[in-house]
Amino acid sequence: MLADILAHPKIMKQYFILQFKMLNRQLTEWGIEPVIGYVVGLFAFIGISIKLFEKTQFAEYIYIVLALSLVIKLNEINRNDFLKLCYSKTEYIKIRIVENLIVSIVFITFLLFQEKYLSSILLFISVCLFSLLDFKNKSSFTIPTPFYKYPFEFIVGFRSNYLIYFFAYFLTFMSISVNNFNLGIFSLILTLLSCLNHYTNSENEFYVWVFSMTPKEFIRYKLKNIIQYSTILCLPILITLALFFYTKIDIIVVFQFLGYLFIFTTMLAKYSVFPEKLNIRFGIVFALTFWFPPLLLFIIPYLYIQSTKKLKEIL
Repeated sequence: MLADILAHPKIMKQYFILQFKMLNRQLTEWGIEPVIGYVVGLFAFIGISIKLFEKTQFAEYIYIVLALSLVIKLNEINRNDFLKLCYSKTEYIKIRIVENLIVSIVFITFLLFQEKYLSSILLFISVCLFSLLDFKNKSSFTIPTPFYKYPFEFIVGFRSNYLIYFFAYFLTFMSISVNNFNLGIFSLILTLLSCLNHYTNSENEFYVWVFSMTPKEFIRYKLKNIIQYSTILCLPILITLALFFYTKIDIIVVFQFLGYLFIFTTMLAKYSVFPEKLNIRFGIVFALTFWFPPLLLFIIPYLYIQSTKKLKEIL
């Protein structure tokens, strides 16, 4: 059988070598020497991680969210369908586990370095379990959403990642049960990051061209949607935390406001290179702003100008 032939260990090895070469080629296309990119990336990751753990008590939760977000990105349906065609079920699961561990190993290692043993174990178990799940199975059932009037980001994003929102709401309930405010804030961060993730994928140019707006009007329209729809998704968490941790409402408001800013920044970044996709440079900039939010005061105006220039070519 084809699956048995392709499942040979040498073929698996070739698969990972091919992925490595593709990554090197992509870095080269971006003008980054692969070796230098890996070294600088590693030191940047360590430096940002150290600062993150120094600056906030929520660092380990943020770490888990970032790692799982990367793992979920690998769970794209077309990609997984291709792997299932080429490999037996056993080898497919092995590949998915190895891929997930490669992506998350730096997070797990740093959590161990920070003596966050429980979080590192939970993250390790989670990435292995996620290898067995298909988050984007095709189905004739369409999940209803309150976002039908204004495509594209929240309709597609919510239907693709609805399990994340249910998980976040469950964590909110658990935070009340165990009286752990940090866990509640983590659930809020998880929801906001999921909303942010909706803006990392570019839509077809047609879905922008159909708007009879100027670039500035279009950006204001998108900002309105961000505030409105992310608030809807965060509302159960916000209300619950405000009721049970009312003495910490100021912290809740700050995190929600920062969430709006980061989602807005991601939206601007998307349209600053539209119709191209976001690249690794955005990831680096985003990591820096995540570590030092005041940088948004300089990055947002720059991305706004670039976005209006790109949108003028389409609108």
